[in-house]
Amino acid sequence: MSMLAEIKTRITAAMKSGNTLERGILKVVLGDLQSNETRKGAALTVEECELTVRKIIKGVSETIAVTADPAAKATLEAEKAIMESLLPKAASADEVRAALAPVADAIRAAGNDGQATGVAMKHLKTTTLVVAGPVVSEVVKSLRLK
Repeated sequence: MSMLAEIKTRITAAMKSGNTLERGILKVVLGDLQSNETRKGAALTVEECELTVRKIIKGVSETIAVTADPAAKATLEAEKAIMESLLPKAASADEVRAALAPVADAIRAAGNDGQATGVAMKHLKTTTLVVAGPVVSEVVKSLRLK
């Protein structure tokens, strides 16, 4: 199911259950995705949909960081969790470490952490894992210490 279809289904379910917070945030995300689709003039790819959602999450995270009101912060955290549920689950550090096992020697041999991370990311792109940059960086550093 495409992300747009999943969002529409979840909006309907949220309306039926009376979950106004989920309905509201999903409508915002759907609106952004549809606007991007209109600008592009074609259907968005999965990657483009995920990128759009990640940008919205980044904005919400920045707002959370500067919000002093605990109630507003809790609402923003709930909205962020709803949006994160739309994205594929990122691989854990152990999963990344296992995926990097074939290139561990090349990572250790790299001149610095940046080059080692480049080797790691190049290899990870050949896999189907969804990875977060900070997790890859952490794993690379731990591999280089060994």
